Parts: sequence; C-alpha cells; structure tokens
Amino acid sequence: MDSDHDRPAWQLRTDDDANVIVLSGAWIAQQGRVPALPSDGLRQALPDRLIHFDTTALGRWDTALVGFLWQVKQLAARDHLAIQADTLPDSARKLLDLLPESAPAPAVPHRRAFAPVTALGARTLDGLTEIGTMTELGVEAARGGLAALAGRGRMRMTDLMDNIRDAGPSALLIVSVVNFLVGAILAFVGAVQLRRFAADIYVASLVGIAMVREMSAVMTAIIMAGRTGGAYAARIATMQGNEEIDALTVFGIPVSSYLILPSILGLVATMPFLYLYGCLIGMLGGFAVSISMLAVTGPGYLHQTLNAVALNQFEFGFAKSIAFAILIGLTSCRIGLRAGRSAADVGVAATRAVVVGIVGVIAVDAIFAVIATTIGI
Repeated sequence: MDSDHDRPAWQLRTDDDANVIVLSGAWIAQQGRVPALPSDGLRQALPDRLIHFDTTALGRWDTALVGFLWQVKQLAARDHLAIQADTLPDSARKLLDLLPESAPAPAVPHRRAFAPVTALGARTLDGLTEIGTMTELGVEAARGGLAALAGRGRMRMTDLMDNIRDAGPSALLIVSVVNFLVGAILAFVGAVQLRRFAADIYVASLVGIAMVREMSAVMTAIIMAGRTGGAYAARIATMQGNEEIDALTVFGIPVSSYLILPSILGLVATMPFLYLYGCLIGMLGGFAVSISMLAVTGPGYLHQTLNAVALNQFEFGFAKSIAFAILIGLTSCRIGLRAGRSAADVGVAATRAVVVGIVGVIAVDAIFAVIATTIGI
C-alpha cells in the first residue's frame, strides 16, 4: 500500500515574479487517486506572469501527470497565462508540447437527408462499377489462361494442383453427406404422396430428375461457396493485409494470373465431377429410403432411374456447375482483393464471400431455369 508521502498532490504558489505549481507524489493513473484540477484552479495566479513547475518532490508518473498538465495548459490559455515547462521531465514536456491549448470540439454527426432516388442511383452506379470490375478481372484471368496454354503464363502448376486438391478430393466428404441427405429427403417427401396412388416406383424418377436437374448442382455449389469461396476470400484478404499483393504488383507479377486464375481453374476442373458425384450419392440416398420404406426392389429402382433421367439433363447440370464455379471463384477473389488490411477485415471478407456466393448461385440457377423452360429442356 502506498504511503501518504506517495499520494499525488499539487499546489499553486505565487512568488513575486512567477506562478509556481508544486507537484509532489506519484502520479499513477492505475492508483485512481489523481487530484482534479477545478475550472477555477488558477484564479489566484498573478496576471501577466509565467507559470512554472516545481518537480522536486515529484515521484513516479505516467499519463495521469500528462493529463493534469494538459488541463493546466488549457486553463492557462483561457486566462491568458504563459507556461514555462523547462523544469518538467523531458518526456512529459515533449508530450505537453504536442497537446493543443484547447480540446477539439466533438464532431457533429452528419444527418443524411431523405433522398431515396439519390441513394438508389448511387447504389446502381456502384453495382454497375463492380460488375465492370468483375468482368475486367474475368477477362484478365481468361487471357492469363490462354497465355498459360501457350507456355507464356505466370500461373504455377503447383498452385493449380493445390487448388484442385483443396476444391476436389478434400470436399468429397461434405458433398457426400449433404447430397445423400438431400436425396433421402426427396425420397421421404415423394413417398408420402406417391404411395397413396400405389406409385412407389416413381420415387426413383422424382429423386433422379431432381438431383440431376437441380439439387446436386445447387447444393454442391452452395457447399463450395461456403467452403472454398470463403477460404479464397480469407486467403487473399490475408495477403492484402500482409502487403503481399502490393509486393506482387511491385515486381510486375499480375495478380489475375498468379492468384485468381489457379483458384478459378481449380473450381472449374472439380465442380463438374463433384456434381456428377453428388448426383450418384443423392440417388443412393433415395435408393436407401425407397428399399427400406416402399415396395421397390433394387433393380426396379435402377431401371426406373435410367428411364427417367435423360442425357441432356446431365449436360444442363454440367453447364450449370461450370457457371457456378466461375461465379464463386471470381466473386470470392474480388471480395478478397477489396478487403481492408486489418485482421477483422479477413473475417468480414470471408463472410461476405460466402453470402455473395450463395445468393449468386441461387440467382444464376433461376436464370438457368428460365433458359431451360425457354428452350424446352
């Protein structure tokens, strides 16, 4: 416990030609015993005289002393008194010199006027600008791919193989679990209705068409948006924070070919196979439910599935999976490049990439549904 001798204190003493503030004790903020300086603390000071400091009895100090000195400086400026700080500790004097003579006025919060048309226009322009930037980024990545095919690209094959491994074999488990459960759920829902009409065998048609046409491609894309897309955005955002992107730019290495192209190609190379794998696993989930709950045999289920699912359905799902891969790769990398340079911005970029990826997949799937209806698939 500190003694009374270490208790911080101050006293204003007036001499014939100066005002002296005597400082004593230990001015430590954590002790919580720093004396306050009232607004009229310098009322007894002699006018037109300098204010000096007597630090003979001053003990240990930290920011508590600097805060007190700033209060003295503000009151002295208000009362038109000058301060002579040469007797203060050197570091305290330097800090006091950096402080203004008056505290800055609090910033007045800017009140936005209600202008919905202006806000809508600004958001539209921002959206169009972002679409243009994404298009330019995609074109640069495509040029990098063509240059790589010609043997003049900056893409490293080891980066491409790492992205393929991360986006493909490493994702098989979660793709299997999700698509198996989706196929089983579709079989459950179909069984409740179809068994009323003694049409149990058509559960195979329901599961097969739903998985091949929609569910496998969409669910696999959502999984990759949450798993791989978020990882891409977090990785690039981390490189942004570590100034690795700036280093690549300084050395003249195009980011589109060195970072973005391997990420997109890794997804494009693996998503179609994951889609086909998801279709197989989803049908397996429907098969497991059908043979356990319905009067359906294994060969009958397989025969009905082969008759119901046409080859062009696979082609359509194949095209959708490639479009989803390009969308997820581009948006995730773009969000990573737009991220800030702090650790919190990495998490924000990953979250935003997942959200944008999932919403984008649903939106693109709706466009494909309209196209399929138009061309009669």
